Amino acid sequence: MRVLGIETSCDETSVAIVEEGERVLSNIVASQVDLHARYGGIVPEVASRHHVERFIPVMREALASAKTTLDDVGLIAVTNRPGLLGALLVGVSAAKALAMALRRPIVAVHHLEGHLYSAFLADNTLYERLPLVALIVSGGHTQLVWMEGYGRYALLGATRDDAAGEAFDKGARLLGLPYPGGPNLSKLAEGGDPSRISFPRGMISEGLDFSFSGLKTALRTFLEKDQGATSLADIAASYEAAIVDVLVAKLRRALQATGAKTACVVGGVAANRLLQRRMRAMAVEEGLHLVMPEPTLCTDNAAMIAAAGYWRYRTCGADALSFDTLATAPLATFQLA
Repeated sequence: MRVLGIETSCDETSVAIVEEGERVLSNIVASQVDLHARYGGIVPEVASRHHVERFIPVMREALASAKTTLDDVGLIAVTNRPGLLGALLVGVSAAKALAMALRRPIVAVHHLEGHLYSAFLADNTLYERLPLVALIVSGGHTQLVWMEGYGRYALLGATRDDAAGEAFDKGARLLGLPYPGGPNLSKLAEGGDPSRISFPRGMISEGLDFSFSGLKTALRTFLEKDQGATSLADIAASYEAAIVDVLVAKLRRALQATGAKTACVVGGVAANRLLQRRMRAMAVEEGLHLVMPEPTLCTDNAAMIAAAGYWRYRTCGADALSFDTLATAPLATFQLA
């Protein structure tokens, strides 16, 4: 089965063709970074309008790159939650129109479930390595999830305030860095000393929940007192290290608590180079099988939605065309015994 995936939950217009839930034939992403840079952040109305303009060209490119046609598509999978409501509506409306015109089944996919399945695209042996613990870390979400199989998730921990990606972006803004903040902060940090400043590691010794708001406050306070005496590269490196230390420690604790020997780190922040190095070192120390997808699968993309949609269809069947779009929606979980 060839699945046409659609992702428009934020500021990337993406369409992909994925075969049997694991073979990516095409994965086209049209970014709006340049459009929103002038505003210093994403403007929802601007994002929605550009999704409308770009969807058809992106879909045509995805089909051409996969050397396939709409007639070859057996299933439509689309992100319907959570995200910017106007942006989601563009993708969902297009997906429903395609499903009706082609008389194909359609499935609505949770965005975080898509991120989970990006790991399965990166390593299809994960199906034999379940259960696993996943760290979903992005601009809007930081969660530790226990996964037994499709739809079998338990929430182990989540952020109590800012997500890790949000902490990167807010820190970048305090440092006067341009949009997109997180990647620019990490680039600056590559030339700095991560031990120069001892920023707090929020809740690093407590449970499996996260908290990054105190770190942001600590950065603001430091900048007010420092008055430019310390190099921005050292500040950025120290700030980045404080975030990464917490993420690594929490995933290690979750794995030790559950006894899982398989882990994956997914979401936009998973593309961070320091996080990748530290996670791989931790995996060697703990004797784990660790999967961190390549950067193109970490950021929002339609291939992960197609993969998750394939398994949703195999497990639960098609959705009715009446499904809604939701700006906020938790990943459905069960109580871990």
